[in-house]
Amino acid sequence: MVKMRLMRMGDKKSPFYRIIVCDSRKARDGEYIDKIGHYNPLSVPAEIVIDAEKAKSWLAKGVQPTETVRSLLIRQGVIPKPEKLSPPKTKTRKKKE
Repeated sequence: MVKMRLMRMGDKKSPFYRIIVCDSRKARDGEYIDKIGHYNPLSVPAEIVIDAEKAKSWLAKGVQPTETVRSLLIRQGVIPKPEKLSPPKTKTRKKKE
């Protein structure tokens, strides 16, 4: 399966990320198919640069973005914000009575 995800770059304790399209079986920092943009969380405000045309074309081909990349795409206006929030990925614990 092909995914759109983040690739960590930068030095120790000063990360920045590339937004890439790659095979989900490849290593996080390994070989990739295409670079869509980059994300720098340390700058104030966080710097997000995404090539909207490339991102839309990959999404049209069926590429699945990770949760973080999906939120970045929504912040940049590449994909619309969903009406309904998705359920949390973590399970809620049952309270002991």
